Amino acid sequence: MTDKPHIIMDLRNFVSWVALLKITQVFDAMAVSDVLEIRGADPDTKQDLFKILPASAYEVLTVDDQEGAGGSFQVRIQKRT
Repeated sequence: MTDKPHIIMDLRNFVSWVALLKITQVFDAMAVSDVLEIRGADPDTKQDLFKILPASAYEVLTVDDQEGAGGSFQVRIQKRT
């Protein structure tokens, strides 16, 4: 079982660049070992998510593509540094 998220961001109704900006702001404010759950529907946001955060700064806990829910996704990451 994965850790429960400390922060849940539901970005399903956000434009991709706004969602990415919010993710970076929240991630920067997180404490080490906090878990962030990101819910979205824009495939560009999911693809770009892993490009905007330094790879050494987080660990991917889960990636869940919910195809029956309008193509939405859920990603959980844990901050390392």
